[in-house]
Amino acid sequence: MAIIVGDNLRGIRGAAVSVLGMLLPGSLVVMVLGILWQSNHQNLNVKHFLLGIAAAAVGLLTTVTLQIGRRQFRQLPDVAIVFVTFVAVSFFKIELPFILLIIGPSAVWFYRPSVAEERGADEHLPFHRGARHHLFRH
Repeated sequence: MAIIVGDNLRGIRGAAVSVLGMLLPGSLVVMVLGILWQSNHQNLNVKHFLLGIAAAAVGLLTTVTLQIGRRQFRQLPDVAIVFVTFVAVSFFKIELPFILLIIGPSAVWFYRPSVAEERGADEHLPFHRGARHHLFRH
């Protein structure tokens, strides 16, 4: 979005500046953190600090997952897919791309749409609005 706005306001130069504005701050922060890590990675306090941050990140990720997927965890097939993925990654140490190549298509096949019933002659839209709807008459 920023690139489009930069391009509309100042052309190629505006787009280039907007790319720098998007990438440069994050890159600088990561580089500074990398330099700090290199000089302090042996420090026990730093290791404990990062372990605390990792625990907080796991808790936050779990909370967001449960809030977003609350409806999904009510059906047994969904819970089974999540459980199989968790066991494969956590206990069997199978890499996630391989899991996604196996479980992803399986989940898509499991939730594939069923064969639709044939529509009547008056149903010209995939979502039939009925005779009272006047906006899409032919």
